[in-house]
Amino acid sequence: VQLVESGGGLVQPGESPRLSCTVSGFAFSSWYMSGARQAPGKGLEWVSSLSKDGSNTYYADFVKGRFTISRDNAKNTVFLQMNSLKSEDTALYYCATGTDFGYWGQGTQVTVSS
Repeated sequence: VQLVESGGGLVQPGESPRLSCTVSGFAFSSWYMSGARQAPGKGLEWVSSLSKDGSNTYYADFVKGRFTISRDNAKNTVFLQMNSLKSEDTALYYCATGTDFGYWGQGTQVTVSS
C-alpha cells in the first residue's frame, strides 16, 4: 500500500491550493479516505473524511466551509481543496486510509505566510 501526497508549498493567506493523494496497492474505491494534519509543535488533527463513492463528506469544525474533500476512483486519487487559507492552517498534511488511519502517506507541507 502506498499513498503519495502532493500540492503543498508556500502559499499566501487567502489562496486556494489543492492537495492530491494518489494511492496504490489496495482497492481504493472500497475504502473511506481521510485527511489529517500536524502543525508545528502540535498533535495530529483529523481534518476530513469521505465515503467510498464520495457522496458523504465530513469535516472538522476548523475547516468546515473552507475545505472540500473529493475523490476520483478511476484515478485512485483523493483531493483536498483548501480555500481561504489562514496562517493557522500551516501544517504537514497527510492522507490516510479509512477512518482509523490504517495507512498513511508521507505528508505534504503547507505553509501559509505573506
